[in-house]
Amino acid sequence: MKVNVETLSDLSIAKNAKMQPIRKISDELGIPEDAVEQYGHYKAKIDPTKIAVKTNLGKVVLVTAISPTAAGEGKSTVTVGLADAMKKIGQSVVVALREPSLGPVMGVKGGATGGGFAQVLPMEEINLHFNGDLHAITTANNALAAIIDNHIHQGNELQIDPRRIIWKRVLDMNDRALRHITIGLGGPTQGIPREDGFDITVASEIMAILCLAKDLSDLKERLAQIVIGYTYAKEPVTVRALGVEGALTLLLKEALKPNLVQTIEGTPALIHGGPFANIAHGCNSIIATKTAMNLADVVVTEAGFGADLGAEKFMHIKSRQGDLSPDAVVIVATIRALKMQGGKQKDLLKEEDVTALLKGTNNLEKHIDTIRAFGIEPVVALNKFFTDTTAELNALLSWCEERSIAIALTEVWEKGGAGGVELAKLVLNELEKPSNFAPLYSVSDTIEQKVRTIVQQVYGGKDVVFTDAAKKQIDQITAYGWDALPICMAKTQYSLSDQPKLLGRPTDFTITVREVIPKLGAGFLVCLTGDIMTMPGLPKKPAALNMDVSEDGSAIGLF
Repeated sequence: MKVNVETLSDLSIAKNAKMQPIRKISDELGIPEDAVEQYGHYKAKIDPTKIAVKTNLGKVVLVTAISPTAAGEGKSTVTVGLADAMKKIGQSVVVALREPSLGPVMGVKGGATGGGFAQVLPMEEINLHFNGDLHAITTANNALAAIIDNHIHQGNELQIDPRRIIWKRVLDMNDRALRHITIGLGGPTQGIPREDGFDITVASEIMAILCLAKDLSDLKERLAQIVIGYTYAKEPVTVRALGVEGALTLLLKEALKPNLVQTIEGTPALIHGGPFANIAHGCNSIIATKTAMNLADVVVTEAGFGADLGAEKFMHIKSRQGDLSPDAVVIVATIRALKMQGGKQKDLLKEEDVTALLKGTNNLEKHIDTIRAFGIEPVVALNKFFTDTTAELNALLSWCEERSIAIALTEVWEKGGAGGVELAKLVLNELEKPSNFAPLYSVSDTIEQKVRTIVQQVYGGKDVVFTDAAKKQIDQITAYGWDALPICMAKTQYSLSDQPKLLGRPTDFTITVREVIPKLGAGFLVCLTGDIMTMPGLPKKPAALNMDVSEDGSAIGLF
């Protein structure tokens, strides 16, 4: 299909697409009728407990990317387009994605359902509230916060130290004004005054728990293990001690079920969970991925941001806890993003610049090296934009060929699945090879050793420095016996280092870990690096300024 790529918008393409009834999609997958809970004509929740478990599970294709830039890489678009291409060449396939957060939807990204003719539908509803999962997570998180403060107000039987509460409230919106607040003001009937703060919902431990839980009972047990703070005697206080894991599970029981939708081309899509990859673990739910593996021969999924973030966490956290591993990995790159990595200014990206492009390939090369370190040979998806010149395309294709790197020119935004057939064939070739996947560290390594492994082998850094506060937290975590957990690094997505403006492939840099936070329910330790924030702020001109609704109720300005 020939389209004018300069005038069409993702929203207009989505509005003109013809969707199939969701029952038709579920029937084609062989999902039993009693496992499908419809949310209107085109969405449903799936009860995984009513789906038969296959002996030979489907193979997993993980889509990641180079370090993101303001130019955009189109990782979700390629993920959807690859699944459509797999279907087009006769494969049984399901695409498994994360749910969009309203923070970036209203802030910078404007939407997170793919783009062009490689989108999941209904685009408007998925981007705005969807089936209520993020609201349920927000509610459960804040219910726990309310119960903690009420416990203290009502006599504080557990002797919780208000100065040592680490559980924060959350909101699914970028709101910098809520990062640090004071609550309980106004007198004795208003609670106990203390400092508090908000994280964005997708950074919440409950979001991570939902995405890593294997079933309802596992969800409840993980919620019970959450550490909310410490007593005056500096002993940890858990949700189990508060006795509210059952109530939190009740709030989340429907949200635990994966959501079934479809792509523009009718490929089944399971969208579930939405942790950020720069401040959380960046992968969709284990339940959704495992359900997809029981329904199809090939599962195409993605992990947030570059291979240094989402892919690393897929390998070290999701793979371990879900007892699964990627059978193939795709790294998405664009000419314009590589030019930015090579020093080209954003407002000059339309200019041909092979020199900047080739300089920027050092970033792509590092991500390739990282995936190879895990024992997997990646395939590069060159996501084509209309501003790319023949000289630039040929230069990158030749660069990859000289290094025996498999690469496919991908045009799924414009052509849908047809534009990803070459990529699909390269991926199928990798899926036929035996897997040599292996993590880079053992959970039995010390916290310092695990972090240093990530910094040196994944980021390419020289070393890591722990602040005095982080060292004290590590000593405490080790004393409690919590140190044998994988690491979830919270780091800027824009650079391999912890300095956002240090692009390309920096070397000889040091990562600073300022805090180490135990997330026992999620089953990992979060290391905050550099100036990373767990509650983002809105940009000067947020995407919300361009959004509206028409008289017939249709969205305007989503992209």
